Amino acid sequence: MADSRFRAVGEAFAKEPVCAEPPAPVTSDYYGCNVFDRRNMRKYLSSDTRQRVYESIEQGVTLDREVAEQVASGMKRWAQDMGATHYTHWFQPLTGGTAEKHDSFAEPYGKGESIEVFTGKVLCQQESDASSFPNGGLRNTFEARGYTAWDPSSPAFVMGDRLCIPTVFISYTKEALDYKTPLLKSEVAVASAAADLLKYFGIENDRVFSYLGWEQEYFLVDASLYAERPDLIMAERTLIGHASARNQQLEDHYFGSIPGRVLEFMKDLEFECYKLGIPIKTRHNEVAPNQFEMAPVYEQANIAIDHNLLLMSLMRSVADRHGFKVLLHEKPFAGVNGSGKHCNWSLGTESGIGLLSPGKTDLENLRFLTFMANVLKAVYDNNALLKSSILTASNAYRLGANEAPPAIISSFLGSQVTDAFNELLESRDMVKLRGKEGYSLGIPQIPDLFMDNTDRNRTSPFAFTGNRFELRAVGSSANCSSAVSVLNTIVAYQLKRYKEGVDRRVSSGTPMMKALLDETRETYRACQKVCFEGNGYSDEWKAEAARRGLDCETSVPLAYDVLNDPRTVELYRDTGVMTESELRARSEISWEIYSKKVEIEARVLADLTANHILPVATRYQSVLLDNVSKMKDIFEGEEFDEVASGEIRIIKDIACHISKARSLAADMEADVDEICGIEGERAKAIAFHDRVLPYLERVREHVDALEMIVDDQMWPLPKYRELLFIR
Repeated sequence: MADSRFRAVGEAFAKEPVCAEPPAPVTSDYYGCNVFDRRNMRKYLSSDTRQRVYESIEQGVTLDREVAEQVASGMKRWAQDMGATHYTHWFQPLTGGTAEKHDSFAEPYGKGESIEVFTGKVLCQQESDASSFPNGGLRNTFEARGYTAWDPSSPAFVMGDRLCIPTVFISYTKEALDYKTPLLKSEVAVASAAADLLKYFGIENDRVFSYLGWEQEYFLVDASLYAERPDLIMAERTLIGHASARNQQLEDHYFGSIPGRVLEFMKDLEFECYKLGIPIKTRHNEVAPNQFEMAPVYEQANIAIDHNLLLMSLMRSVADRHGFKVLLHEKPFAGVNGSGKHCNWSLGTESGIGLLSPGKTDLENLRFLTFMANVLKAVYDNNALLKSSILTASNAYRLGANEAPPAIISSFLGSQVTDAFNELLESRDMVKLRGKEGYSLGIPQIPDLFMDNTDRNRTSPFAFTGNRFELRAVGSSANCSSAVSVLNTIVAYQLKRYKEGVDRRVSSGTPMMKALLDETRETYRACQKVCFEGNGYSDEWKAEAARRGLDCETSVPLAYDVLNDPRTVELYRDTGVMTESELRARSEISWEIYSKKVEIEARVLADLTANHILPVATRYQSVLLDNVSKMKDIFEGEEFDEVASGEIRIIKDIACHISKARSLAADMEADVDEICGIEGERAKAIAFHDRVLPYLERVREHVDALEMIVDDQMWPLPKYRELLFIR
């Protein structure tokens, strides 16, 4: 009876159509719904107010207070309709992350009543404590006043219950205390310099922008395992841990099928990104186990950087919902690839002209070679400065390994562009550039491939990839404003020098086109040494780079010296991007942050060694000693020596590693205590680099050896084989 009933139910199910999951919402239906963009402005602002805002965004026109009041009124109504109860000025202090202080719209009114208030004054400007954020001596503790000021070019957005207003952050004495202020100034500088030069190519009244497409790499680990690793929690990387027998050597993770749990996380993250107008386009597995990447389409650099910072914040909150922790540290695991944030940078005009894109006419190709030569000259002349913008305590662990470009800034151009420049050096006439060429594989069903005008060199820190340069050396945890603002600034400075050279030639009677051609030729000739097409990982290249005069400094603290170099000060003064005091403050902040990062790692490692690892190793040693002692009751003489020799050798190895780890950790802590008393941030940072960093590896060597000896059931921390493979 039961069998027939079950059979009938099964037949009924077989006749019903299979229920599919409900269709996913169409992205365009909700894209940007949490952003006060032009679509939402049309609903909440008058046409006249909208026009004034558009002028501010597109032409840099300052909004007066009356217009600001109208914008604030419409923005508040929109935010409240979105469920916001608070507002905040969202800014980018020199901590590397973002900051916000939430204020309620609610304002006491009358007797026991409240109204919602948001004025043009608080939209445009708020006060924050400028002494509590990194300031490099620009502010004393008793000089706390600082200001955040609205950046209309970056749209406001709603996150949770708060309206977020992107702002700059400056001190009471008007110095920049953030990443955004120099970035915006650098964009003005490079746009102005490029626009002046474009007039020589017949292009006028076409605004220039720097564009950015970042590629964000990251690791995911199970939250439960993360919680059992004090080093991940405190230092954001594993300070100890023996390599897993299997890691990335099979290369089967790269571009493989995305694990189900991870895919759900990615889909959730994309949904949150799209609501904030972050144009995520790509997701895939990266090379190392548990390593992944997300990348958007290109945007104006200021907007792209805001979106990247938002993404990093979203990643953490979304990961929590899926039982993950996101690791943005550049090298969270030894022995496998680290994570970068490749910054694809270019210059282009509002009408769509790519200044780093080959053209179809001689004039367009001359324009292309002109801007290419000037970018290369800027990178050559400011090799150390560009490196200082990407070199940090955490990124130093990644750079130079066999997965990331070395800490030597060179540029890969590809054979076609290199050949074009070589032809330019040898010829007095304009060169020809080939476009994409078709190539048949000889398989009928496979269409012809169109090959780009350059290959990709993943060992090059600054590689040309067809219509942009890919700065691969930026770290995954970094605010890419640091590198992009340097690129904008050095290129702006070089374009001005180039124009001066052209003007001198013209004033001496040289025709304009010949002046451009000759100046481009000499500009490239002067910076050829920065171009390198080979393997950037090789020791031969390091020696060759030194012979070429490129900056080969690998000490992070010493790399920051360039910020105080008179040539750097002149460059920033000439472009109006930063003052000497702002540059000096940034070097002080960089040294201070470096010292604090290394100090934290050293103290965490000392704690792990003394309080987690050595007690367990000692207990295991006691187990072995007890076992050997009991063997003596059974075996005698040569027989005992034979059966117990293996365990006795292990006991001695454990004793040796315990002794050395304990001694090294104690010496390391003593050095840290002494270094913390050194006066001057530069001297302190150098001491941490020279004296403490070597201890981290030496202590780890002995702890990792103990991991391979001690009983797995006794080992107190999750191992690499558990952390690196999501189940």
